[in-house]
Amino acid sequence: MIQRVPKVSVCIPTFNRVNLLPYAIDSVIKQTYQDWELIVCDDGSTDDTPELMSQYQDSRINYIRHPKNIGKSNNMRSGFDAALGEYFIKFDDDDRLTPEFLAKTTAILEPDHTIDFVGTDHWVININNTRDESATKLNSQRWGRTKLIEGIVDKLIEVVFIQQSFQIGATLFRMQALKDVEFMRPNIQNCEDNDLFVRLAMAGKKAYYLPELLMEYRFHAQQQGISRAIPYLQDKLRYLESYNFDSEMLETVRRSRLTETKLLLGLRLIEIGQTSTGRELVWSGKACSPSKAWVALVLSLLPQGWRSQAFSVLRQLKE
Repeated sequence: MIQRVPKVSVCIPTFNRVNLLPYAIDSVIKQTYQDWELIVCDDGSTDDTPELMSQYQDSRINYIRHPKNIGKSNNMRSGFDAALGEYFIKFDDDDRLTPEFLAKTTAILEPDHTIDFVGTDHWVININNTRDESATKLNSQRWGRTKLIEGIVDKLIEVVFIQQSFQIGATLFRMQALKDVEFMRPNIQNCEDNDLFVRLAMAGKKAYYLPELLMEYRFHAQQQGISRAIPYLQDKLRYLESYNFDSEMLETVRRSRLTETKLLLGLRLIEIGQTSTGRELVWSGKACSPSKAWVALVLSLLPQGWRSQAFSVLRQLKE
């Protein structure tokens, strides 16, 4: 039997999101462009995800289930390694593509083989799948997308590292470009998307920006909290330490962000009782905000039971 080779591979990594995953899957099924395969890679979910996936009979849907949690980036790589398409997109299990995403992005990649990936703007939606126009506008402004014009992106390294304008779930990649940089690094759970874009830019890849809202990015409570903040900051620290740019301007930004990340991570670690490591990081990052650093060092002397409330007040301070 000859295996069907799809034009586009869509990957949705998932973990315990059975309540939201159907919306993500349905957004692929409803694409106006239908030459795709969908790879749902399950990082050892303990909810009803396997039962949900058994309900899909479309032969274009491939369900990869890992019996145990192997980590976010490793799960993503399993989907990438299984992909057969010429083009590839990965988006999260709580997000959605708009119906014309694949049609409009493939239309840019197909005629011009020098373009390595196409990024678009995206909506912000809430837990109820409602588009928030005000939040969408603010998000686009915050990440510099309102300043980008349609077409080939000039100074790509500045756009993806300084502005961080490209969102991986709203970007269709040429598969070969991703293979050239070996896709996402293994064993990184956060900042893996920023890292990928930087490595693509440093490898001389060419990007196209399409200023249309063609994806829906969900904001919800599960994304918040100190339990997520600490791993994120730890990975961000590793990400920022992995580069040395030739450009002094880029290096200035990198060092500044590195200092800020050390301070923020140190604050969080002191708050949860990892006092020694936290103090070292706060001291290393004190140039970012000397006042916060000194206050944090003082608060680190408090009994553990008093720290959470004290740090909650500290986070409200405005420099």
